[in-house]
Amino acid sequence: MSAKPAVVIDLKFSRAAMETALSGAFQDREVIDLGDPANADRDLSTAAYAVLWKPEPTLFTRASGLSVLFSGGAGVDHVLTLPDLPDLPIVRFVDRSLTDRMSEWVVLQCLYHLRHMTTYQQQQRDKQWHELALQPEARDVTVGVMGLGVLGQDAVRKLKIMGFNVIGWSRRSKQVDGVETFDEDHIDQFLAQTDILVGLLPLTPETRGLFDSSLFSRLRQGGALGKPVFLNAGRGGSQVEADVITALQKGVLGGASLDVFEKEPLGTDSPLWTMENVVITPHSAAASDVRALFAHVEKQIARFEAGEPLQHVVDRRSGY
Repeated sequence: MSAKPAVVIDLKFSRAAMETALSGAFQDREVIDLGDPANADRDLSTAAYAVLWKPEPTLFTRASGLSVLFSGGAGVDHVLTLPDLPDLPIVRFVDRSLTDRMSEWVVLQCLYHLRHMTTYQQQQRDKQWHELALQPEARDVTVGVMGLGVLGQDAVRKLKIMGFNVIGWSRRSKQVDGVETFDEDHIDQFLAQTDILVGLLPLTPETRGLFDSSLFSRLRQGGALGKPVFLNAGRGGSQVEADVITALQKGVLGGASLDVFEKEPLGTDSPLWTMENVVITPHSAAASDVRALFAHVEKQIARFEAGEPLQHVVDRRSGY
């Protein structure tokens, strides 16, 4: 029986995490982990599959026999913009653990702003005991989710369980059970109803810089939270950070929770760090579990080698 084609891996996880995950993965085939210095000059011509996250520049030249590329995260813009990208299927990472983590972050941040935790945390620091008069319920607040893929639709379901009124937006029309949805032609109607805006969009030419001053000015003012709130856990390139800061300073936005940024890590000189109404997390809302990633890749390789269609293949025209 001939040996199964090799898998080349070029990811940015810690060595300890990689070694633990690889000890239980790809048992029946050769694995070439480029994060291991011992593999720096390895022959990659036998590799049919590559698992990537911002790989080294010569990968595609060295691994000329590839058949399928696997993204190491939910986003694929880092793959689609690689130089010399071969015309091969690109598979997105879709997994229950990643989806659950993202929804947990979204629900947490919505509840944080709903329950005025910024104010209460400041009162705690100042040793003040003062119950705020305005305590809206989740049902009083409309959360508008932009991006209705796997992550967005799961967040919508869980926000509804918490009692929020939820609406959704995607560039092309989508139907989601029990939720009013809007498409590109009806974005103004969507924004006008939104108290908490959640960004879960992929990064494409159409979404780059979408979250800007013009968009923020069209969110609902005077709703249950007083001022609208912006949450972004999609891609940093979809927001204009200077406009986010200006909107917060001028009171167009009442708060923000940001997990992604135009440049990461976020620069220490950014005003966002010290804004009391801003929550910053270090691109950790839905951090990939490398063990789940490898299980996902193994499943897709098995389908591919059995002649079955791959799942979660990227449409290069749409960018996701």
